[in-house]
Amino acid sequence: MKKNFDFEKHVRNIPDFPKPGILFRDITTLLQDKTAFKNAINALAEKYKNKNIDKIVAVEARGFIFGGALAHKIGAGFVPVRKPKKLPFKTNSVTYSLEYGTDTLEIHHDAVNSGERILIVDDLLATGGTVRAAADLVKQLGGKIIGIAFLIELVDLKGKEKLKEFPIYSLIKFRGE
Repeated sequence: MKKNFDFEKHVRNIPDFPKPGILFRDITTLLQDKTAFKNAINALAEKYKNKNIDKIVAVEARGFIFGGALAHKIGAGFVPVRKPKKLPFKTNSVTYSLEYGTDTLEIHHDAVNSGERILIVDDLLATGGTVRAAADLVKQLGGKIIGIAFLIELVDLKGKEKLKEFPIYSLIKFRGE
């Protein structure tokens, strides 16, 4: 990876999406640039290469992009966390609060073995609810969460507050705007 690679310049800002007042951080521009995507995966791999990670757990859908590539790069297994009725085998589930309502995530009940070293990966840390739910699923199965990694953290939304007991790493941090 190039030292001091400017990841931020590869994220497109879309004002007023999905509604007025929201500044959407579009990662598709980073994904379609082979150098930027490669450098992002390499930067995450560098951070976790010596942590003896057994499995990477990632939340659909954009988390799969980074989680799968990173699992391959560091030699770990990959575990998908999905919306209800998307996984074909027996699952554990957790329901969590959203700004308006609730949502549910599921994981195969045998996806993580007790004591396995787990890294949770997602594309974006906003309010932290989705990743908190994924962490709760991993804990239900006895996994040891070594850390949680994100491509982007929206610092002002304070998602870290829901994840205080875990080491958090974000490749890009956006504040304000």
